[in-house]
Amino acid sequence: MSTELESTRRALRDAVAQAERAAELARLLDAAQARLAEAEQRAEEAKALAEQLSETEERLAAEQAAADKLRKELAEQRFQAEVANWKLSSIKVARWNRLGDAIKSGKSNPVRLAKGLKGAAKPVKRPSAPKRKPVATANKPKDERPGAAFQATTSTRTLGGAQFKLKPFRVPTGPNTRPHLTAAVIADPHAEALLRYEWRQTTGFTPRDFARVLPLEVPHLLVVESVTQGPWAEEIIGEPGEGLRSLLAWCAERGIRTVFWHTKGDVSAYAQAADLFEHRFTADLTVAWPRLQFGVQPRVHNPLPLSGGRIDRVLTLDQLLPDHLAYPDVLTSYRWPAAADCPPGTPQWRLAEIAACGTPIGTEADSRRAHVALRRAYAMGTMSERIDEMLDAIGLPSARPTLNTSVLLPIVDPYTMEHALAQVARQSGVDQLILIGPPEAELRARDVLPDVEVIHRRPAPSMTVGAMLNAGIDLCEADLVAVMDPRDVYGPHYLSDLRRAFLFSTADIVGKAAFYAHLRKPQATLLKQPEAEYDHLPEIAGGTLLARRNALRELGFADLTEGWDEVLMRQCRTDGVKVFSADRFGYVRVRDEDRWLLGAAQLVEYGSAEPHALI
Repeated sequence: MSTELESTRRALRDAVAQAERAAELARLLDAAQARLAEAEQRAEEAKALAEQLSETEERLAAEQAAADKLRKELAEQRFQAEVANWKLSSIKVARWNRLGDAIKSGKSNPVRLAKGLKGAAKPVKRPSAPKRKPVATANKPKDERPGAAFQATTSTRTLGGAQFKLKPFRVPTGPNTRPHLTAAVIADPHAEALLRYEWRQTTGFTPRDFARVLPLEVPHLLVVESVTQGPWAEEIIGEPGEGLRSLLAWCAERGIRTVFWHTKGDVSAYAQAADLFEHRFTADLTVAWPRLQFGVQPRVHNPLPLSGGRIDRVLTLDQLLPDHLAYPDVLTSYRWPAAADCPPGTPQWRLAEIAACGTPIGTEADSRRAHVALRRAYAMGTMSERIDEMLDAIGLPSARPTLNTSVLLPIVDPYTMEHALAQVARQSGVDQLILIGPPEAELRARDVLPDVEVIHRRPAPSMTVGAMLNAGIDLCEADLVAVMDPRDVYGPHYLSDLRRAFLFSTADIVGKAAFYAHLRKPQATLLKQPEAEYDHLPEIAGGTLLARRNALRELGFADLTEGWDEVLMRQCRTDGVKVFSADRFGYVRVRDEDRWLLGAAQLVEYGSAEPHALI
């Protein structure tokens, strides 16, 4: 009897503890939902204010343009009046006119006639011709924002006579991949835009002022592209100019390495100038110099969307890229159409840039095909990887931050161990596995992951998933830390796709707010928040978390098994930690049933989710 009573008491205590925990979770959920609703409301208000500000700025610009036009017209009328007065004054002082006046006034008086003719014979200074004066325009405040000089300037596009107003893509100012390295660069706008994020870059100097500009920040190397316009073009085409020779001599005196990069044009036109450089590279496969091709630049070639979204049309390359566009405007155009129909013969670098911006190439808007093309564009090589090749070849250090990854894998249910280890084994770029689970998991992990450092810890029986993650975070050594859920499915490109987001976003945490899910009992495949791709959002799914190690250490994990990710996201919002949602592919959340998910996601089909998610 006493044993039954004790069992009943223990059951009651467990029930009370579970009820208290459920109440705490409910409170946390209510608080998170309230904060989320408040954040969404503020985001909508900020969006509305931004649109009003944009419209006001457009009206102000139009009024200033009209006022400037009126000023020019008034200045032209005043100039023409001055010209008319000048012509009249010139006629009056002309000798033949003064002779005529003297004869007319002295025809009845010989003495007056003689005096008049004598006076008319003397030379008289003609009045000076008027000159056009510069027209004063409305004082426009100088844009002091960093990088304002290389932002988009054309916000309208014309298709079939119709005009479309775009919100230009904001070209980022950084960060730089190698802030310890300074390069003096002579390049056309396209190459300059790709290189500016790879180092501290000095540009804009000319053959006349380089000796004054470059000593202000002595560069480690000089990179000269085969430019076709600007003050340096005549220095490097044909016979090398004195300005180029002086620049190279200045670099030689200071031990500055010099690189000539042939990217376009007949190499013979640049051969004499190229011979003066220490190192030569070419993008032309027919030239017998070391190869250095263009690569995608993640800072500007990325799937971050325009704020106004895409137009629901497939555009040809001529429609997409009119001749008058500057390169910052080209970056806006890349993101505009539903798809880009590119003709045969389109340069490979152009196709890679379009694909890297998430735009499908072809006659149909296919998001799956666009994602695969984006992945391939990055796999062909980024500018960071190209510059690594250059620096290694010329003997400068190519050190830069890495995307090395440690995986945190907490295994609560031993039956999920084989499945969980198989998901980690599918990933590339895993340097370390922090495995917290049953003792048999260690040997199995070493068999499945022979090339990965495995650190195993056996959890205490009462440890929650959050406590396991807290115990594992201090063991992580890589720059990035991924948390993987042993119940879920991860495609072979899951981690490589997620890591890519750190190349173009400044977020500390990356994951998925848009994802596929599969519920076993109803055999339903769902899609959660399909619109939540490539955006900074209040939260992402915990099973997709990839974070910078130091940021995750400072945040820590709540001592919970279910809901630790919600608490973490709430802490991110409180501390101002940026959270970025990547694409929807490469991951499937698997549960037996989930009523909340059923109510918050759209039904895709009854069947497996993997054909939809794993591409």
